[in-house]
Amino acid sequence: MIDEGTLPTEPWQVRETRVDPDLLAQTESVFALSNGYLGLRGNLDEGEPYGLSGTYLNSYYEQRPLPYPEGGYGYPEQGQTIVNVTDGKLIRLTVDDEQFHVDKGVLHAHERVLDLRAGVLRREVDWESPAGRRVRVRSERLVSFTQRSVAVISYEIEPVDAEVRITVQSGLAANEEQVKVSDDPRVAAALGRPLEAVEQDREQHGAVLLHRTKGSGLLMAAGMDHLVEAPGDFEEETDVREDWARTTVVTVVPPGGRLRIIKFLGYGWSTSRSTEALRDEVAAALTGARYTGWDGLVAEQRAYLDDFWDAADVEIEGDPSLQQAVRFGLFHVLQAGARTERRAIAGKGLTGPGYDGHAFWDTEGYVLPLLMYTCPQAAADALRWRHSILGHSRDRARTLGLEGATFPWRTIGGEECSAYWPAGTAALHLNAVIARAVDRYRRITGDTSLEEECGLEILVETARMWVSHGHHDADGAWHIDGVTGPDEYSAVADDNVFTNLMAARNLRAAADACTRRPDVAKRLGVRPDEPDTWRACAHSVHIPYDERLGVHPQSEGFTRYAPWHFPATRSDDTLMTQATYFQLYRRQVVKQADLVLAMHWCAEDFTAEQKARNVDYYERITVRDSSLSACTQAVLCAEVGHLELAHDYAWEAAMVDLRDVHGNTRDGLHIASLAGAWSAIVEGFGGLRERDDVLALAPRLPSGITGLRFRVRHSGVRLLVEADHDTVRVSLRDGHAAKLPIVLYDEQVEVTADEPVERPVVRLEPILPPPVQPPGYAPAPDRK
Repeated sequence: MIDEGTLPTEPWQVRETRVDPDLLAQTESVFALSNGYLGLRGNLDEGEPYGLSGTYLNSYYEQRPLPYPEGGYGYPEQGQTIVNVTDGKLIRLTVDDEQFHVDKGVLHAHERVLDLRAGVLRREVDWESPAGRRVRVRSERLVSFTQRSVAVISYEIEPVDAEVRITVQSGLAANEEQVKVSDDPRVAAALGRPLEAVEQDREQHGAVLLHRTKGSGLLMAAGMDHLVEAPGDFEEETDVREDWARTTVVTVVPPGGRLRIIKFLGYGWSTSRSTEALRDEVAAALTGARYTGWDGLVAEQRAYLDDFWDAADVEIEGDPSLQQAVRFGLFHVLQAGARTERRAIAGKGLTGPGYDGHAFWDTEGYVLPLLMYTCPQAAADALRWRHSILGHSRDRARTLGLEGATFPWRTIGGEECSAYWPAGTAALHLNAVIARAVDRYRRITGDTSLEEECGLEILVETARMWVSHGHHDADGAWHIDGVTGPDEYSAVADDNVFTNLMAARNLRAAADACTRRPDVAKRLGVRPDEPDTWRACAHSVHIPYDERLGVHPQSEGFTRYAPWHFPATRSDDTLMTQATYFQLYRRQVVKQADLVLAMHWCAEDFTAEQKARNVDYYERITVRDSSLSACTQAVLCAEVGHLELAHDYAWEAAMVDLRDVHGNTRDGLHIASLAGAWSAIVEGFGGLRERDDVLALAPRLPSGITGLRFRVRHSGVRLLVEADHDTVRVSLRDGHAAKLPIVLYDEQVEVTADEPVERPVVRLEPILPPPVQPPGYAPAPDRK
């Protein structure tokens, strides 16, 4: 657990006040920098000590075997794991004869600050060597949003009270020691030293190293260049070997003097280009960065983020820690998606090796809605990536005996990489989640070009898959059997409510899109009878309901399962580390919101009373062993009137990494949960929904939040929503001609730039009292 003493609560930055060896890996994730293409973990400049060293290129991976005790037809045979590529962050400092290390000498002060408005990681150190030489070190690091392949570091050394000889060694290092990912020797062989040297070039002030992965055959290049500012003469030399390069600068600096080195980094990778072409691409990136210069890159970074925050910021009055956390989450979601450019947004972004660097349905379900409202181009690029792997998904569907396409549960390159089919392949709902994202993009942004370019094909192929999988019974009801919903403590069930409702939406969306774009539908080979078939299946979909209990079973028969027996004291471990799936699958215990997620994303399919009763029932059996649960529970608790409980859940979702709530932040940040925290606040307390193509709002705040302001983009205009406990005000922030129809507390109104809309808050009385959770599972125990 990370406490507030380590990372104090401040509105626009995350500040580390000391080096804690036990939290190195966690803070490396927190201080990670990325632009969606290139990611640098927040390792110390000198490289040691470290928790997990990491430099990542989006979708650059190595293949590895997937071991099975017993094989089976259709099991994926190859896994994919993100590669820790050539590390360019390394800058080692020697003061006279002593190498700087935070564990040596006397560390008088050490502070790191992640500036969320500037997009820069700053570090200040006051260090005294064992020989008594005292220096101040200041470094700043950024990964550029505007120059995709570029990172840059400013590194300064200032002697405090005596003249010292300063030696700085700036390096590139490939095949650094990896975290152990498996006990299987075949996996270790594939990932131990994944990069083979291809070519090395020594430049005037740096070097370029080219490597290729042994199994996947992906080529990458990393280069560095330097500018040196010294108070007097200095020596500079560069050495290059197959797996490392080093530029060394030596000079003597008087007290109060300063040696400054600007280190430019360039990265690139390719599946098909020549070594010469990739080398030249990286050289061009370095030249462009050097031309822009440090000050220019910093200015570009700030301008990019100013534009983002102008249409994305969330302001919370009354809860400073939630304020910091939601901005931290927004920043990291932007870093994960800004420059992916038709590559995946992984579950950890580019902040760590967790989940092998794979992308899941979490991206379309939680991350893309936020980006659609704040950075729509990034959302469009992520959907284009999904379309780019449609060929693999068609092949997977054929293997499974289905028509259309079945997208992978987890992947980097497009092939299915899940070795556990009950919680992977059987989770067909992910196809409907992807289809929902395609449809929502059009509704939220007003951009119809993506649907024509690639979206309609995704809708059509996923609709074909559902029709081939589902079936009608003798009474005409349409069923989907043998699937796993979002709750991974239930598997291979029949008529999972979330899956059925989402599949029905997928089918209707595909049929409606074909009606809107008959020319594209014809080009895709859609038969005239297919849209009617899709609508008929959606209309007759079976939704289980337990009349006796007055709730929806998560799937057919779920409410007749035996209850899970919760001990009086909760263990720190997840249930899946204490019990077999054989036990979990046949009991009423829920890992993460499933039926509750159905009420969030398919709200119009439930009455207010059904929502209240379902929330009350499932709160009592949900354990949140997934980081994706708290945010959804926050939204539904807010909707049914349990605002204080919703506040606790929102806090838990937002603090998942700043407080290491789940104990695994060391492996990388929980990007979907960070996006989910935005959902908890904006959709939960702001009441934001889409009703067809119209934005709906219904703000209601818990007692601990006295004011809420949030900004979003919708239909090409920027919207500002301001609410307190008495009044809500909605305004547009674009030109005089801008206007936007919205629904505010069920009232249809039109907002213009000249005429904001203001209404009193409509309060909601809950139908039922606040529910209880299993013993020890109440949310946010550390918030109060």
